[in-house]
This record gives sequence, C-alpha cells and structure tokens, in this order.
Amino acid sequence: MLSELLANPWLLYVSVALISLCIGSFLNVVILRLPKMMHQDWRCQCEEFLEVPEQQRKQEEQVTLSKPASTCPSCGHKIRAWENIPVISYLILGGKCASCKTRISPRYPIIEAATAIFSVITVCLLGPTESALWALLLVWALVALTMIDFDTQLLPDSITLPLMWLGLILNYFGMLTDFTSAFWGAVAGYLSLWSVYWLFKIVTGKEGMGHGDFKLLAALGAWLGWQMLPAIIILSSVVGAVVGITLMAVKKHGREVPIPFGPYLAAAGLLALWFGPEIQALWFSYLGM
Repeated sequence: MLSELLANPWLLYVSVALISLCIGSFLNVVILRLPKMMHQDWRCQCEEFLEVPEQQRKQEEQVTLSKPASTCPSCGHKIRAWENIPVISYLILGGKCASCKTRISPRYPIIEAATAIFSVITVCLLGPTESALWALLLVWALVALTMIDFDTQLLPDSITLPLMWLGLILNYFGMLTDFTSAFWGAVAGYLSLWSVYWLFKIVTGKEGMGHGDFKLLAALGAWLGWQMLPAIIILSSVVGAVVGITLMAVKKHGREVPIPFGPYLAAAGLLALWFGPEIQALWFSYLGM
C-alpha cells in the first residue's frame, strides 16, 4: 500500500489531504481538551498534596480525549457523525449548530483545512518519500502546539517530549538528518533558550519565557538538526518582536501581558522543515563557510 502511494504522487497527495483533514478534526479535540485535562490533573495533585478531605474536593466530570462526547456548548446537542465531517459539515450547516442554530466558531474548519494544506505542502516539498510521511507527525504536532499556546500559553510535555524523542529515534535511521546533528540539535535547542531564560531572570528578576519553549526548540533540533537552530531562533524572534510591538501599538497590549512564543517557534520550524537546505546554504554562506 505504501509503495503504491509513493509510486503515484497524485494519489499520495489526495490521500494525505483527506487523512490530514481527519487529523485536523482530531487536533481540534486535542487543542480544546488537553489543557482541561492538564488543569484537572494539577488540581487533583494539589488536593492530594494538601490532603484535602475527599468530600471537600471539587467534583466534576473527568475530561479525556474521547469522553465526554462532543456537544454544542450552547444547547448541549450531541454532535452526530454526519455533523462532524471535516470542513464539509461546517459548510452544510452554514456554520451553525444543527439544533439551536448558534454560530459555530470558524476556527474549527480553518484548523482542519490548514492541517491538510500544510501536510500536502510538506509532501510536495520533501517529495513522495517515507521521510515526508514521517515529517507529517511533526507538522500535526506543531499545529496543535501553536493553537494550545495561543489559547492557554501552555506547551504540554505530553506533546513536546514525545516529539523530541521521536525525532531522535527517526534520525537514528537518518530520516531527515544524521543522528549526530539530531542529538546535538536537541541539546543545543534546549540549552540555548534555557540560557536566555536564566540570563533574563538574573538581569530583570522576571521570567521571560516558559519551560515549554525550551522543550519545543529541543524537539525541532532533534527533528531538523543543530544546523537549523540559528535560523529558527532568528526567524521566531524577529516575527515575535514585530507582532509584540504591533500589539502594543495598535491594541494597547501592555508590556506586562505575556505573549506566547511557541507559535513563532513552530512557524519557524515549519519553514525550516520545508526549506531546510536553502536556509542552511544561505546561513552558511553568510558565515563564509
């Protein structure tokens, strides 16, 4: 089956698009529920640590990626299978709940469509290869991390750490880069932002970024190699600075209000995945190497 797909690029592109639409629908669930699952877990740990009596602990329905079933937040209408077809259901329903007609956020079909578009672009640019198919896991994880960080300013360890280890394992077999580059990419990715974090904290007494940013850059280094890290850091920092200044100027976004850095790391990592050789050649030529 895989050999047949790789031998027929157009069949591969169509298959990747359809599968990625479904993955995008699942990512919507992850983006919405994973932070809730984390908060529930943290609260339970705190209650256990403080030895709060069982009858005084907050009682609420346990949230997982599969339970409870998806419902309309306005009327509680249980979403049926035909109402959950990626993008298509949203268009058929006119962007409204089938029961109460409350408007559905367009972010859901946008995330589904973006996941499919990014996935097809990845396969087109990397070529119809097994490496490109493995790279889709990185793309999907970056989509989820971007939206979770935008919403909650969290980069869950349950995504970033497995992503880093998977990158190291795949590159042990040379999927996207050699293992030495991947290993030092993970080390340098973590330590570079860790060093910036502590330097900023020592100078200002404040935390400039979250620990999740260290782990995300380590994961990108594990997938793409240490050679991509300077470009990823520069691209993400420039875009983050421009966006931050724009928000402060246009929307009166206070300096004390934190701005998530993960989305800019993810975007820079995606560009490095797509245009790695070109970025590496440009970077090395700039250094005169």
